[in-house]
Amino acid sequence: MDSQQAADNALISASANDEALAEGEQYAPAADFVERGTESVSAVTAEYGENEIQVLKGLEGVRLRPGMYIADTEFRGLHHIVFEVVDNSIDECLAGVCNHIRLDMHSDGSISVTDNGRGIPVGIHPTEGIPTVQVVMTQLHAGGKFSGKGYKVSGGLHGVGVSVTNALSTRLVVEVRREGKRYVQEFAKGEIVGELQEFDDDKPFFGVEGETGTKVTFWPDPDIFTETTEFSYDTLNARLRELAFLNRGLTIDIAEEATGRADHYYFEGGIKQFVEVLNKGKETLHPIFYLDKTVDSSEIEIAFQYCTSASENLHSFANNINTVEGGSHVTGFRTALTRVVNNYARQHGLLKEKEDNYSGEDTREGLTAVISVKLPDPQFESQTKISLRNQEIKTAVDRLFDECYSTFLEENPQAAKAICQKCSLAQKAREAAKRARETVRRKGLLDSTSMPGKPADCSSRDPSICELFVVEGDSAGGSAKEGRNRHFQAILPLRGKILNVEKATPEQIFKNAEILAMIKALGTGVDERFDISKLRYDKLVIMTDADVDGAHIRTLLLTFFYRKLPELIRQGHVYIAQPPLYLLTKNKRREYVYSDEEQERMLAEMGEGTEIQRYKGLGEMNAEQLWDTTMDPEHRIMRQVTIEDAAAADRAVSEASDGSPAKTAEQEADEIFEVLMGNEVAPRREFIVKYAREVKNLDI
Repeated sequence: MDSQQAADNALISASANDEALAEGEQYAPAADFVERGTESVSAVTAEYGENEIQVLKGLEGVRLRPGMYIADTEFRGLHHIVFEVVDNSIDECLAGVCNHIRLDMHSDGSISVTDNGRGIPVGIHPTEGIPTVQVVMTQLHAGGKFSGKGYKVSGGLHGVGVSVTNALSTRLVVEVRREGKRYVQEFAKGEIVGELQEFDDDKPFFGVEGETGTKVTFWPDPDIFTETTEFSYDTLNARLRELAFLNRGLTIDIAEEATGRADHYYFEGGIKQFVEVLNKGKETLHPIFYLDKTVDSSEIEIAFQYCTSASENLHSFANNINTVEGGSHVTGFRTALTRVVNNYARQHGLLKEKEDNYSGEDTREGLTAVISVKLPDPQFESQTKISLRNQEIKTAVDRLFDECYSTFLEENPQAAKAICQKCSLAQKAREAAKRARETVRRKGLLDSTSMPGKPADCSSRDPSICELFVVEGDSAGGSAKEGRNRHFQAILPLRGKILNVEKATPEQIFKNAEILAMIKALGTGVDERFDISKLRYDKLVIMTDADVDGAHIRTLLLTFFYRKLPELIRQGHVYIAQPPLYLLTKNKRREYVYSDEEQERMLAEMGEGTEIQRYKGLGEMNAEQLWDTTMDPEHRIMRQVTIEDAAAADRAVSEASDGSPAKTAEQEADEIFEVLMGNEVAPRREFIVKYAREVKNLDI
């Protein structure tokens, strides 16, 4: 998030000049201005004339401002340049001329993307006077996707994809096979290294005689991607697996040379199979609903199924692009879904006359859905394509889904009844939660600005520097209160284990004293009244004992924060304190160590006769020791909690099941909390059996 904000901030000053920059003009950014009295003047030059106007040739603008094209120059942007090349191959698949794509991760840090499509044209371009493949690789907005003749449907409509990858690579080699010949051309940082070479040998990419296609190999530029140029197999694999689901009949392979990892994907069932795998191991309520129809040149494909879980799991795509923030196609689906379910429930007496309609939230609880639309002229929110804007697809999805889903409910009365009962339960739970919150609010337990119970607040009222330590037990709480810096550190002791909100009802949650104390201490409110701007502390630190009970309490707290206050995690406010496991003492030397491995290394250094003290509880440390080891910002070790932490755990679960599809980090996080903290015992037992031997520092 920080890197994205930095990239966004860097582009704000240039936003008015984006169009000019794309054409090659360079302007002085806002950062080059300094204050002089009450006026702003350019720190670059006092004059502004013809000499100050620079024309950027070819792809220089991309290298100057890469964030304009790939969002950032860190992990996300690094993988974006891979997907731009992959999207070109997928477009060949959408055109019906490609059925095999391969991605190879080489040991030298390069990536190759190969397809058996038509091959990029190599003849002389009629207006540019150079080989067409060279035009594609070196010029923005060059491609066969604008006229509608080369591609009727495309994900890479902006026409900047592979040229941007070229610009941001130290080296790129394109190899084309068509018309019985092989053509090769090399580039460096977007510039031509050598002329297009032609060879008579026609060894096919995938072993089929007469096969055509394109292979692009590139090495990311470390001068651009300064954080890392190392690709993640898991990230690339997830996207390729996703694409295989979205394109029935397409074979996709991925291999990593250094590790020997490899995966092969082919899903004849498409997104219907996608939903089936997403719901693997879950209790489902009905057979999968599926439609695939074309409306006014746009293909609309929807598959969904309800299960007994409480969360919504929706994936949406436009021209194979993962629209992570939804857009018009999702709005059309959700609007029709809510309307059709309510109409059916009213007509069949499942909703009484005096009862309120199901809300949209009610009709989506427990829903696993995949929506994929393919349209000739998609309009996205930005080059990174996270949200679809086309209003005509909203209307098309709404009308088509209304018709097909209404028919499905009429023809499947048992499924319809199960769905409406699920919606009714969700409605009752929502209303019960609202009543519970209002009861608590009337008592003033959530709205009071004073601190709750027995916490020790800090003296500062500047949230940006304040920290709240949530501490297990009165003993540890006492040491923490004495040892803290009272100016900016507050302590909230908890009595034992808090409620598991994954299993609890809304009434139980809002009657729990420990949960109410935390909500009140944080000051943000909860659910629809949540307001991050009212957060009293920049850091919320979970500080529990280094034993099984401490780990369980920490997990319960993380479950509460993720389910009821997820924005605290998304915005990086939640941390886990790392108290030492041992104190090693020999003569006057004292060393705190934080793992068994570190203890072994330190014992080897300190020698025999070293006294070992194992800290099982925070209460075993006095106030001074707790400050020195765990609370002092100069010396402490803390882990920031991210959604990706939970997602990584879920990937471990997914790997235990064949065919698990790609998911967003939040969807993976949802699933791991459901597995470890939910009502279903079997998935939790499977996880424990598989990973119990990997647990370290376990004291029972």
